[in-house]
Amino acid sequence: MKKLFLLAAAAAALFTTSVAQAETKKVGVTPGPHAQIMEKVKEVAATKGLELQIIEFSDYVVPNQALADGDIDINSFQHKPYLDNQVASRKLDLASVAQSVNFPMAGYSSKIKTMADIPDGATIALPNDPSNGARALLMLADQGLIKLTDGIGVRATVADVIDNPRKFKLVELDAAQLPRSLDDVDVALINTNYALQAGLHPAKNSLFRESTKAPYVGIIAARKADANSEWVKTFIDSYHSPDVKAFIETKFQGAITPTW
Repeated sequence: MKKLFLLAAAAAALFTTSVAQAETKKVGVTPGPHAQIMEKVKEVAATKGLELQIIEFSDYVVPNQALADGDIDINSFQHKPYLDNQVASRKLDLASVAQSVNFPMAGYSSKIKTMADIPDGATIALPNDPSNGARALLMLADQGLIKLTDGIGVRATVADVIDNPRKFKLVELDAAQLPRSLDDVDVALINTNYALQAGLHPAKNSLFRESTKAPYVGIIAARKADANSEWVKTFIDSYHSPDVKAFIETKFQGAITPTW
């Protein structure tokens, strides 16, 4: 009996030690798909000894500053042009450590059924942050609705519109507010995470969608000091797992696609 007791005590001590060694990291996401995907990542990461606490942010600006300040440890909500812009403008010591998912931006309308129905002088709403604003302008140019300064690419702003023959009114709004603007504008260019929250599906409800060649694949960001750490590698392995891929494909039915 004494031997059994000692074995049980040793097993309990081993279990306690393993629990104590499990790391807990805070991961920043935006509400909706990124948060839903991260719940699945959290399940997988737990099996690898990495505990995740998911922190939701309601806009695009705060998560990178929170990461730089150490309030969170990693984030998944953005594409690389957005991160690059924030790193340059805010002097943040952050880096992209892996790709995540592809969220194609799309143009939506509650008034217009087809591209051919867009009237001259239409009001078109687009995100007001630099990288997503450029993304929206590139979409409009790709559709032949406007023309941009040659070679401007992901740095495009409304000031770079050099030809607007149909006199569209371009209105810049907070990205999260764009779905709510549909009753007030003719067309709104909306990021997929906000579109899905509003019941809009890019493959079913949009007038047009972003080209698959656009440079806006989602990424996972961390502080440069942590970029090569073991826990970040575990996080990426968890995100890029077959279980998470299957979840994305089943849950979002092509509205969002895994990149691995």
